[in-house]
Amino acid sequence: MDTLVETLGFTKVAECGVEALGIGEDGPKRLQFLHRLQGEIAKRGVIDVLRNGAKHGPGSVELFFGTPTPGNAKAEALSAANIFSVTRQLHYSKDATKLSLDVAVFINGLPIATFELKNSLTKQTVEDAIEQYKRDRDPKELLFQFGRCVVHFAVDDHEVRMCTHLKGKASWFLPFNKGWNDGAGNPPNPHGLKTDYLWKEYLTKRNLTDILENYAQVVEEVDERGKRKPLKQVFPRFHQLDVVRKLLADAEAVGAGKRYLIQHSAGSGKSNSIAWLAHQLIGLDTAGKTTFDSVIVVTDRRVLDKQIRDTIKQFAQVSSVVGHAEKSGDLRAFLKAGKKIIITTVQKFPFILDEIGDEHRGRTFAIIIDEAHSSQGAEELPAKVSADRAYQNAMKNSDKQNARIEHDKALERAVIELLSDHTELFKQFSDNPSFKKWLSETIFTATYADAS
Repeated sequence: MDTLVETLGFTKVAECGVEALGIGEDGPKRLQFLHRLQGEIAKRGVIDVLRNGAKHGPGSVELFFGTPTPGNAKAEALSAANIFSVTRQLHYSKDATKLSLDVAVFINGLPIATFELKNSLTKQTVEDAIEQYKRDRDPKELLFQFGRCVVHFAVDDHEVRMCTHLKGKASWFLPFNKGWNDGAGNPPNPHGLKTDYLWKEYLTKRNLTDILENYAQVVEEVDERGKRKPLKQVFPRFHQLDVVRKLLADAEAVGAGKRYLIQHSAGSGKSNSIAWLAHQLIGLDTAGKTTFDSVIVVTDRRVLDKQIRDTIKQFAQVSSVVGHAEKSGDLRAFLKAGKKIIITTVQKFPFILDEIGDEHRGRTFAIIIDEAHSSQGAEELPAKVSADRAYQNAMKNSDKQNARIEHDKALERAVIELLSDHTELFKQFSDNPSFKKWLSETIFTATYADAS
């Protein structure tokens, strides 16, 4: 009942279509709207309902207002009207009335997150919380049905795990930890619990709004034969939020021109991280000007190319801003038309360099290169070049200019060594001056910086 009051209270305060639809007061019209809202959440999920509102009769009702643009007083007032609430010991079942969750978070009366909390004083851990979700939280209950709540957290004083789809014993919980000493878990916290970052940093109004606007999503996937897979609800893990937000903040502060290296392990959700980064880079401003005119995503496998393309199209709020360049002609057309996000394969990367260098010198581009699979030969190059004795000797005993000469010789030798396994890399290095120059600059920057 409290959450219902919040939903109706928000719609009234925000004046988002309530009066026109006649649902401001108790009565049949309000009841019809609540039934309609229930059906929309069941059909589209709570994320989409929060983002896009609910149509009812001749109009629609907004149920959430996102981050306001700077200086927009009306948008700021609407965003401030959002009601963020926390309920302890939430009794969620009509039938098993004694069952309750430790904590639940709502926005405008709609469920966003649930929590099972454990601590070492009671000799219980995050594993006990996970087991409680699997064993005691019936996925047939409304709150636990797919899409009706964004995420479920299992938390103790050392670790956080998360799940977006409760399926009884088959529920899959992923880490939502900071990591510690290049491994799992969380670092020591001299000011409190190791896991207090969850509510102090990531469940603030501002950050939760950002997650709902730019990260959380229900996505549809298809297999290699084009058959649809079951819908999947996505919520960003800690490392994904961390890397995307750091890249966005730095690009916003310094503008175009820097290079970044992001290391991802298998199963870390790299495709989603690329999608979140790409669709937010196109809205970035630096000193009042658009930071990047276009974002180019370069993948190294056609299967992955399709996976990232589909992911970005689903995350980008307007899919028409995304172009998939299957041929060089597509790439040229998209660049000329100013397409905001262009997805292509590494085989066309040399052409991209030529096009940007010749015809688009006045524009700025963000290039996201995914090189984790078939182009792993290129990843070996910095180590091979760094190990070259002549190059090492030049770095120690000569100036940067002579070191660069030895570096280029070492790079030639390393590329030739990789010829048998990576013919495409060797072909581009041999035949394409733009690619050779780019690769040489990249490897020299990486290896020379390490040696200094």
